Formats: sequence, structure tokens, C-alpha cells
Amino acid sequence: MMFSLSTMNTTVQTAATGRKFPKFDLGRLLTSVFEPTYGRKVCILIDLPDLAEAKDYAFLKNPQRAVQQKAHEVFYLGLKNGVAEELALSGGEMFAYVETGGSNLDLPDRCVDMVGNELSLEKDIYPNYDLILCISTFSATAPLTAFAKQYGFRGATLHGLNDVILNSGLAVDYNDVSRDAEKLRLAMTKAEWVEIDFTVDGGEDMTVRLELGGQEAQKSHGLCRGDTPDIANLPAGEVYFVPQGAEGTFPLKYEDGTLGKLTVTGGRIIKAELIEGKQSTIDEHNRKLQDDPMTGVLGELGFGTQVLPVSGADIQDEKVLGTCHLATGRDDHLGGHITPDLFKKRQNATHDDILFAPHKTPNFDIKQARMHRDGQTMVLIEHFQPMGYLLKALEI
Repeated sequence: MMFSLSTMNTTVQTAATGRKFPKFDLGRLLTSVFEPTYGRKVCILIDLPDLAEAKDYAFLKNPQRAVQQKAHEVFYLGLKNGVAEELALSGGEMFAYVETGGSNLDLPDRCVDMVGNELSLEKDIYPNYDLILCISTFSATAPLTAFAKQYGFRGATLHGLNDVILNSGLAVDYNDVSRDAEKLRLAMTKAEWVEIDFTVDGGEDMTVRLELGGQEAQKSHGLCRGDTPDIANLPAGEVYFVPQGAEGTFPLKYEDGTLGKLTVTGGRIIKAELIEGKQSTIDEHNRKLQDDPMTGVLGELGFGTQVLPVSGADIQDEKVLGTCHLATGRDDHLGGHITPDLFKKRQNATHDDILFAPHKTPNFDIKQARMHRDGQTMVLIEHFQPMGYLLKALEI
């Protein structure tokens, strides 16, 4: 299989994939994603548990702020030390808001600059910048997408940033990523359904079926160009659908390592059962599903399109070819109808990815993922490996 790679002489060898990546270059990233033109004004947003850490960049001394420190080291200083001038960008300021505590929860309006002055995102930031880069602990793609459309800016979300991501998923040319994503999108668009079979160590096999209704597949491909307000989620590289319904069962590995069996009906997770681990974890999930049923709605089915190393952060790892993921919760940023106001509590209105990948879920395997389209059923993935149908599509 052929991959489109930069011809730069300086490369980073990644043992996990055998693929060579160009050395990360902030100017190249911003150019390939945004094609910024003269005079565009850019800023950087970070999240902090306590905004007092923003004053005089106090967060740089806290070892628990690795993501925010990368935002400062790579993006803030990168812009300041030549990239902004190279791309004829203005601005370059950094602002902080209080971390939301969950993936894609609505953002607070209050923010501060690095002197400690209190500002408003909606009054002082969104209307006054053309490009906004949000480098945070928790994903802000959904709320920023809504604000971009309201205020007319473009931007990117890069939550969970680390060195592996910088040297692989963000070191690529997004023109190449976009081309590969489009090849796979065309191969999957207008699918009627997708079925995923799972095998679990020492447990029963499971199958979940996602009804797609012949919808047009969408892609996260990293390009955010022109004057259309939009947000790129980086690293990019996936094809995704908003399910119209779902039935069946699938396994879930919780954050504490507990394994559960989830039952889905009518497009929603209705109960969790213990496979291995803590019953209290399962009980807590069931209480949440009963108290706020919208938290169990499946709002996304996605497939990775890139050859990338494992980064330890789902934002990159879900973009790896051969993996797939589901997501629960809000999907309005994907073109769905699940908005925060439909949840019993707005704090529950997250968009939470459930990634199926060998490093993430070693206790179970994707036996097969298959798609039905145009009266035919095609195998997409077996044992976390892309099958012939996808590989052939990439060769086009």
C-alpha cells in the first residue's frame, strides 16, 4: 500500500508503524490546514483548573500541565519566534478558560490573559480573531464549532497534545490526509448499515448493528480553508456517520479497567452488565443511564484513515487505520440533532468516544466489521486490520 509522505530530508522514524514522518513544522501545519492569508489574526486558548495559573505563565512550573506547556512551547513561542511573520499573521496572544471537566461540554464565557486580566470569550475573543487554536485537556470541538458559525472565525482543537502527536499526526501534510480520507469516504458513503462483531477473552461474542440509512458519509480531514467558519479537529483522519439507530451488544473498557457488556436498543445504550472488574463501576453507569437516558444515545460511528503510531491519546489513536469508534452523547457538531438542551443536566452533555483499538482494548478483538451498500456486504476490518476493500480504495 502506498502512502503520501513529505519529501523532506529530516524525518522522524516511528518504530510502531515503520513509517517516517517529516519533522514537525508549525508553519507547514498552519499553511496546510488553514492556508492563512495576509493579516489574519490568530490566538491560542488553553484550559486550566484554576485561572490563577495563567498569571505570568505560572502553569509552566506545574508538571501536571503538560498539554498547556506544549501549547506555550510549540504554538505560542513558535508564532512569536518567526512563524507569525512568515505567514503574515498578527496577534498570537494566549488566553485561558476554566477547564470544563468533560469532553465537548459547553465552554464558560470567562477567560483571562497571561497578565491575569479578566475577559469574555464571546465579547473579547471570538469576534476579534480570525484563527483560534484551542490546545486543551478536554476537547472543545463541539462548542467551538457552534461559536465559529456564530462569530465567523476558523480554528482547530488539539486536546491531549503530546510529543508523539507532534512528531507524527501533526507532522504530516494535511493535503495528503484529506485525499486519503476522501478515498475512504467515497468507499463507505451511502452505506445502509454497519455491523461489528466482537470477541471477548473468556466471554461471549457480541454484535452491534448501526443503521445508517444510506446517508452521506462525512470526513474529518484537517482542512479548514476559505471564508467558511469551521473548526478542524487535529490530528485528523477519519470517516464518520451519525447513526439513525442501533441494536445489539458491545463491550466497553471503563477508565478503571472494568469490562462491561452494553446492550443497545433503539439507538441507545439501555444497560451495562459486568464482565470483569468492579460491579460498582457498572452500577454507577446504569444509574446515569436511568437518570439521564440521553447519555446512552450513540451519536457517532467513525473509522480511522491514517497510518500512525499509538500516542496514548484518543484524539490521535482513533484516526489509525484499522480502528473504529463509537461515541455517546451530543452530536450537533457532526450534523446530528442531539444538543445540550436535550440532557437532564447540561454537565451530562458530553461527546464521549469509545475507541476499539489493540492497545486500548487488549481484552477484546474486532472479529469483523462489515458494511452493507448497494445490495452488497463488504468486509472493512478484521482483527484491527483494514481489509482488501479499504486497501483497494486507498490505491485509487
